[in-house]
Amino acid sequence: MPKLDVGGAVLDYDIVGDSGPLVVQLHGLTSSRERDTQLGLNLGRALRGHRVLRYDARGHGHSTGSFNSADYGWDRLAEDLVRVIDHVAPGEQVHGVGPSMGTGTLLHAVTQHPDRFASLTFAIPPTAGKTRVAQADTYLSHAELIEREGREAWVEMGSLSPAPPALADAPKTLPEVDEHLLPTVLRGAAATDIPARKTIVRLDVPTLILAWTGDKSHPLATAKRLNRLIRGSRLVVARTPYGIMAWPGLFAEHVTTAADHKR
Repeated sequence: MPKLDVGGAVLDYDIVGDSGPLVVQLHGLTSSRERDTQLGLNLGRALRGHRVLRYDARGHGHSTGSFNSADYGWDRLAEDLVRVIDHVAPGEQVHGVGPSMGTGTLLHAVTQHPDRFASLTFAIPPTAGKTRVAQADTYLSHAELIEREGREAWVEMGSLSPAPPALADAPKTLPEVDEHLLPTVLRGAAATDIPARKTIVRLDVPTLILAWTGDKSHPLATAKRLNRLIRGSRLVVARTPYGIMAWPGLFAEHVTTAADHKR
């Protein structure tokens, strides 16, 4: 697999497709592109006539990472994203899609470089603002648990929490972050948030928002907030596994429509 040194980390990535507009697909916290595929979150699989770039964020999957928690803030991950698209598709507009941490990363990237994105798809937007405070406390306590009792204890604790209804049929998966690095990654996530409201409302990029119910870590409140702030955005909510099955098709339609509008 090709790799890219972004400073403090070497990112592992792959590209499917030989021609067409570039789609960049990100993943969520403690996940990877392989794990997202297992969870049914490879949203680019229904696309035709596009190149699909997927990469593991720093510290995740097959990418390396540092023990500096600031490197895992969404603003820092957004810098990595821009480095990747500058390397693979210099000067091109790209279509961005990502769940959870991927959404946070895309929001920081597009508010800093709005002209680089032809469309955005935010899947299961994470906690933000007031709900982020409680989530940050959770991440910090989880980091301490891992350091005290190990990753297996943390995974076991997580298995006791009910899954969102839309993930009822999803297979069991494990975090894709090295045990020694995991506390640092979680502390970085605890210290980050989406950009300020005043920067989000200025966005003028075709945006699709995909959310699900019954998940405190990915509350509908954030999805609805983004839907209100980003003019012309569309919100679709999945309440069962069948809802998620529709997401790749909705994403493909969104990307194609945005491309046709641009032409």
